[in-house]
Amino acid sequence: MPGRERAERRPDRFDPDAPVFVISVAAELAGMHPQTLRQYDRLGLVRPRRTAGRGRRYSARDVALLREVQRLSQEEGVNLAGIKRILELEQQVGALSRRVAELSEELDGALAELQRSRRVFAAGPAGEVVAVPRGRRPERSVLRTESALVLWRPRP
Repeated sequence: MPGRERAERRPDRFDPDAPVFVISVAAELAGMHPQTLRQYDRLGLVRPRRTAGRGRRYSARDVALLREVQRLSQEEGVNLAGIKRILELEQQVGALSRRVAELSEELDGALAELQRSRRVFAAGPAGEVVAVPRGRRPERSVLRTESALVLWRPRP
């Protein structure tokens, strides 16, 4: 079955960053004139990838961005300089959000490691440091209550 072979070779998911659309197709998908796309490229609003022959190739994400530029311009009345600034700020927010997520994950791992490795110590009868299992009192044979010093710190 030739059709079945083609279906099996297709990827399960379409990559939204794959540069697959030539300028005429991207312009049609975005509802714009190809010259508008060229202008947006020159202004740095949308950066399509280039082929070896310098032709523009747009991804699905680029087309969605073009639609957003058009919406901001036509529906919100934002000029192109304003749109460029909005897009830059959205990229910054995205990068910062990803960094916060990375740091939160790193912190969670460090806190979990700290919880696993946290031990409780007490002073033994001769003044030595004795490890005591969490949640347990020191053995009476190890500590004499009249001279023992137990350090306690509340949990965070």
